[in-house]
Amino acid sequence: MKLENARTEDKLKGSEDATQVFNQYRWLLFSIAYRMLGSATDAEDIVQEAFVRWLQASEEEVKSPRAYLSTVVVHLCIDFQRSAQARREVYVGPYLPEPLGTHLRPELIETPLLAESLSFAFLVLLESLPPLERAVFLLREVFEYNYDEIATIVGKGEANCRQILHRAREHLEQRQRRFEVSPDQQERITYQFMQASNNGDMQGLLKLLADDIVFTGDSNGKVRAGLKPVKGRDKVARGMLGGLRLLAVDMETRIEEINAQPAIVGYVNGRPFGVVLLDIEGGLIQHVYAVLNPDKLSWLAAR
Repeated sequence: MKLENARTEDKLKGSEDATQVFNQYRWLLFSIAYRMLGSATDAEDIVQEAFVRWLQASEEEVKSPRAYLSTVVVHLCIDFQRSAQARREVYVGPYLPEPLGTHLRPELIETPLLAESLSFAFLVLLESLPPLERAVFLLREVFEYNYDEIATIVGKGEANCRQILHRAREHLEQRQRRFEVSPDQQERITYQFMQASNNGDMQGLLKLLADDIVFTGDSNGKVRAGLKPVKGRDKVARGMLGGLRLLAVDMETRIEEINAQPAIVGYVNGRPFGVVLLDIEGGLIQHVYAVLNPDKLSWLAAR
């Protein structure tokens, strides 16, 4: 223990170098962890833990700060996901990712690929992958790590990693539908949806919804919300308008950039009450995601 503390103190004495490494890799590591876990709060904790381990590691263990930190983050995320399965079993109602405000963090969406991989629909899709497949897919397809780097990080051979990636791609392609939605169209439809909902405009709302639309609300039983997804245009429209009538009359709604897309954020007394994100395809809303669990809004509120 004394030896480990001494190593940590030595690195902290060169605090300028440690700070430089932290600033250089912090958002890369956070981006990996957030996509792995779907939680900004847990991603921050894991990044902090990874840097603590890096500070305590010997020079022999750390051939490259980036490689070492990436390896620690991925392994912590895989372990966390496996332990999270038990918690999911007692979660009340549907489980959705934690919304991430990206308008103040442009480094999280520097490229179109990074922005696309932060969309709520894509994060929900990633939830269907086992932890190892998710890690290999993200490292290769989103963050463009080489196969030899990925093999070292996950502790598998390169050929095995290629097979894992192939399985992940096949799995996602079976579930993913791709229709290009321009930012202007996404913002326009989101605004129209907010206006129609706030004004109680049933016909205006129905015009925006696909016939087979699905509404998924995540509250963990802490806020009044449906405990099962709602399917069908009429049911979703009536449920949206009925639910809004039950909410606080002093709620303020506005459009903000959440997960690299326009989203509707409702505020009560200056604090986030809920976030609504829309999955749009072919000019119509295919899925409405509503995050109402206050525990998943704390990171957003703090920023």
